[in-house]
Amino acid sequence: MTTKQITYSMLVAAGIFTAACDKAFLEAEPKGQFLEDKYYRNEQEAYNGLVAVYDVVGWQANGYVTKIGTMDAASDDHFAGGGGPNDVTQYQVISNYTLTPSVGPQADLWAKGFSGAFRANTLLQKLPKVPMDENNKKRFAAEAKFLRAYFYFDLVRFFKAIPLLTEPVSPEKMYDVPQVTSDVVYAQIEKDLKEAFTDLPASLTLSTQAGRATKAAAQALLGKVYLWQKKYPQAITEFAAVNGTPGGTGQYGNKLFSSFAGLFQLANEFNSESIFEISYTNTSAGGWGCVSCTEGNVLNIMTGPRGYNRKDPAAPDYVSGWSFLPVTEDLFNAMKDDPRLNATIANLKQLEDDGKVTYQKGYMNTGYFLEKTAGRESFKWTGAGNMELNFPKNMYDMRLADIYLLEAEALVMTNGDLTRAAALLNAVRDRAYGDNLHHVAATLQNIKLERRLELAGEGHRWLDLVRWGDAPAVLGPRGFKAGKHEYLPIPLLELENTKIEQLKEWGGTK
Repeated sequence: MTTKQITYSMLVAAGIFTAACDKAFLEAEPKGQFLEDKYYRNEQEAYNGLVAVYDVVGWQANGYVTKIGTMDAASDDHFAGGGGPNDVTQYQVISNYTLTPSVGPQADLWAKGFSGAFRANTLLQKLPKVPMDENNKKRFAAEAKFLRAYFYFDLVRFFKAIPLLTEPVSPEKMYDVPQVTSDVVYAQIEKDLKEAFTDLPASLTLSTQAGRATKAAAQALLGKVYLWQKKYPQAITEFAAVNGTPGGTGQYGNKLFSSFAGLFQLANEFNSESIFEISYTNTSAGGWGCVSCTEGNVLNIMTGPRGYNRKDPAAPDYVSGWSFLPVTEDLFNAMKDDPRLNATIANLKQLEDDGKVTYQKGYMNTGYFLEKTAGRESFKWTGAGNMELNFPKNMYDMRLADIYLLEAEALVMTNGDLTRAAALLNAVRDRAYGDNLHHVAATLQNIKLERRLELAGEGHRWLDLVRWGDAPAVLGPRGFKAGKHEYLPIPLLELENTKIEQLKEWGGTK
């Protein structure tokens, strides 16, 4: 990252912009000295620093670019959409695979990942000297390690060869930080998650702690890290510890939520199926003066139908949105006979044909929109700030059905306990169908299809296709090239006056 980005990340990580307003305090600081040197004086300030690390999980770069949105735009389940071919260019160029090192979502994802890692590093460096309850200190450190692993897992999957920093680095030394191989990054991620697990809680008091990391989150993420590296036996161990008996309640209290549609209702946030959830709120009073400052879920307005107008009061109460990430005909056809269809896809084509609504046809319109994220009048914000930027609907980063299907996949890949693999797969289907009459065999093809149907629009599809090696065949018609688009290019700015080199896949040496 550039010095400007590093410095900004570190200042924000300390959570001390308020302190920076003190003129005498600023004048007392030597040039280049970090302001967080004066912070972390007590448990409350350490907690503020921890909150600052969590905050990056839900970052929406430039106000619009998210990991989930980017992964959906890149997949075969969505087009970029919006108002035209230049609307949020980051989504357009990854959707049609015309991205370059200077144009695309990679700068946003790079900045997010390293900002989160730097904040975690700062907290981990400061914690040992903070006078506070020792049990809380251990937990804060465990959460910081979990989050650092979380950020580095995204970075290594997107960029392969990256700088690996486990402690704060001063701006003047940033130009000399080298890249390391992905194996080194994965080893650090595994180490962080194993250490984090020890001091993370098994459960949370949701009224005061919802959204924080748990033992289940650490084991589920570690299982994903192993699976990505094809370490299937290790992945099975971690997944099984979280999943427990298929369809039952696991040791950490996780259980498939009773209703698939209910998973995406505002009232059911942090339910029994949620393992790690991205939190949003309508209390930040976000406004157009700083779109990226808002804590609302911008995908709720971005994915809604453009120019939406109800002619029939019984029609869905969608908020008129910006028509991003329209669902492809291919996904609709895959789901048209599946009971999860209506909770996943908003069929504006049918609603309009029935004379119930009208809407403006946006770019790459298919008539199908993402029901899971579309904003509704029922939870539209009417308080301070701009309505469009203050939707409070959370997003799942990890939920139990995802982990069920990943364990089933790992079992099939090792020709392991196929009876358990089938039980995991069919527990997900039982919930979808509301009965046990739609079981299928535990084959890799069935698991792949089930992941597509169950997790559509949740940011998993592109990563799944790349992990399976299916991306060239599935995404080739969109422009995906094997041996290139499995990774994003390292942002051009990061190559200037640093030791960072571009990936081989993008014409470089790494």
